[in-house]
Amino acid sequence: MAATDRDAATHAKPVAVVIGATSKWQADGRNTRLAHGGDVDDAGLPVSARWGVGGAIAQRFAREGYHVVLTTRRASNAAALESAIRDLGGACSTVELDLASEASINAAFAAVAADLGAPEVVVLNAGYLEGRDLPADQELLEYVPVEMFDTAAHIAVRGPFLVAKAVMPAMRERGRGSFLITNNAASLRGRKRRTGQSLYYPRVMMRTLAQVLTEEYSEYGVHVANVVIDGLIDSPGTRALPIARKRPEIVMNPAAIADAFYYLHTQDRSCWTHELQLTPYSTAPSY
Repeated sequence: MAATDRDAATHAKPVAVVIGATSKWQADGRNTRLAHGGDVDDAGLPVSARWGVGGAIAQRFAREGYHVVLTTRRASNAAALESAIRDLGGACSTVELDLASEASINAAFAAVAADLGAPEVVVLNAGYLEGRDLPADQELLEYVPVEMFDTAAHIAVRGPFLVAKAVMPAMRERGRGSFLITNNAASLRGRKRRTGQSLYYPRVMMRTLAQVLTEEYSEYGVHVANVVIDGLIDSPGTRALPIARKRPEIVMNPAAIADAFYYLHTQDRSCWTHELQLTPYSTAPSY
């Protein structure tokens, strides 16, 4: 196939954007290094688990014929995942996007629209580790630095708001599209931050944003869903944790989680799901 033919075939594909496609628990991720003191070996893991949920979702949509756009703050972070998707026969590209910057968000989606067309599905999977390094005697809010809260708020609240502003108009005008949010059990109600946990309580507002967007845009044909991933997700860094080694039955398969996201995107309009909670069979669901 000539280069121009390949380009035309790529541009004919529907577009799926995965924000936060890489994982802080991948082999060289920030959480992995924090928890284990360095990188870990991921050679024994299936390719679907090497980049956590974001990587698995990207692979799932690529397998279904989508051109997947990976976004990270630095393109080099996604180079290995992009190569893996291409090696599996998928169409993939990477765009730099910083959720703390309105200009970066707008530029990223303008570039996607210009090069590939408006996305059919946007998956918001950005994570952060701010709070994990606070010691046991600094669990209370009074010890949380304002800068740490600002980062959590940018990624959990302000950034998703700005992404929605960037993508919802085109979805509304087309009368279709999916805006899917990866969330966790901390979004269900306010909870004290425990030692070693990220500052997750701003994610309650992420869930609220999903509810607001559902009320505002569902009638225009845009499917919004908040997905509560209620457990420990398999990845190089989490698989090496003592709790995962001791109780492998509590570890969630990222490929199965990705199946749930694809299911949401392809649901019949007569019965949309707007919140989905995924919990391992061996543990009680969070409330």
